[in-house]
Amino acid sequence: MHDIRVIRDNPAAFDARLARRHLPPQSATVLEIDTRRRAAITEGEQAQARRKTLSKQIGAARGKGESTDALMAEVATLDTTQKAAEAKAGAAEKELNDLLSGLPNLPSDQTPDGKDEHDNVPVPARQSGAPRNFAFEPKDHVSIGEPLGMDFAAAAKLSGARFVVLRAQLARLERAIGQFMIDLQTSENGYTEIAPPLLVRDAAVYGTNNLPKFAEDLFRTENGYWLIPTAEVPLTNLAAETIYDEKDLPLRYTALTPCFRSEAGSAGKDTRGMIRQHQFIKVELVSIVTPEQSWDEHERMTDCAQSVLKKLELPHQVVTLCAGDMGFGARKTYDVEVWLPGQGRYREISSCSNMGDFQARRMNARYRPKEGKGNRFVHTLNGSGLAVGRTLVAILENYQNQDGSVTIPDALRPYMGGVDTLRPK
Repeated sequence: MHDIRVIRDNPAAFDARLARRHLPPQSATVLEIDTRRRAAITEGEQAQARRKTLSKQIGAARGKGESTDALMAEVATLDTTQKAAEAKAGAAEKELNDLLSGLPNLPSDQTPDGKDEHDNVPVPARQSGAPRNFAFEPKDHVSIGEPLGMDFAAAAKLSGARFVVLRAQLARLERAIGQFMIDLQTSENGYTEIAPPLLVRDAAVYGTNNLPKFAEDLFRTENGYWLIPTAEVPLTNLAAETIYDEKDLPLRYTALTPCFRSEAGSAGKDTRGMIRQHQFIKVELVSIVTPEQSWDEHERMTDCAQSVLKKLELPHQVVTLCAGDMGFGARKTYDVEVWLPGQGRYREISSCSNMGDFQARRMNARYRPKEGKGNRFVHTLNGSGLAVGRTLVAILENYQNQDGSVTIPDALRPYMGGVDTLRPK
């Protein structure tokens, strides 16, 4: 959510930053609604103040035995005026909130300009590992995985497209990857593990800017709960309607959960394999920080996401998303992209985003500064640490052997009971 005072103070700057997202100016519309809202509030307050004055006059007149008919008639008129003004103010408030809720966060000065993924900027210092030189033509994860127990036909019978059944050794590998990741983030990277609900209310999904704009991307139960699209939703909302002491920040949370996405608008994209699923498992990272900690925390979070790939010895790169490709709530985003030899390109496996106070304003998440008066909004950040399914895909493709077997990365072997190789059966 945007601070209306910032828009009032510098509407041209607001429109200029929206233009970096290739959106038309909005400040004139915002300020017109805001002017109507404020005028209605003033009208209602003036009517209320006049009623208080008249109440004193009525009391005095009655004490003197004087007629109060004219005064009472004016009170009745003012009562109607006040109620009408409050209704107008409420309608304008809703109109303003609806408009502001549909506008994305403003890109930071550190975010490069650009229209789409082709304008994203690599971060050379964060690139790690070189793609493996195969002595044979590498296969994609579907061709490798199906002989190992990756079953799309069974999943389609149960649930339809964009689901998968993993059997035996692949089911164990998926579980091992998730346990390895959550252990790494808690034991080495300082995150506190949370086991959150997978069903949340409207307010939680609104707080993380999934509502109202992205309702079609979510699954909803018949009794009004939303299935979480990522653990970002419950983890970030732990800060909702809360005031922290500055000394207690930063807070760092992580969770290993199933995630559910309708993939609306993804028709024809990644229809083969496990890259884009309706249900998947992911380790999420969330930080609640002060504004002063915000940018350092973004770098740290990206390091934590990369640490998984480094320990698994998977080649990857990091790109800074341009303003046109960045997510709705982000001020700046790093995408971590893992090399997939079966596709011959890097694919996103984690997005680490600094949201600034955008979500905090929606959730009313604040903190008490050590110095100065009043409470301030926290900053929130989130990222994947990592997507388990895509990590499984990357392992299958990068560790495949010519005979169809897959070598287990050293870091995962303790979680696989010492198994070092997956073999077709």
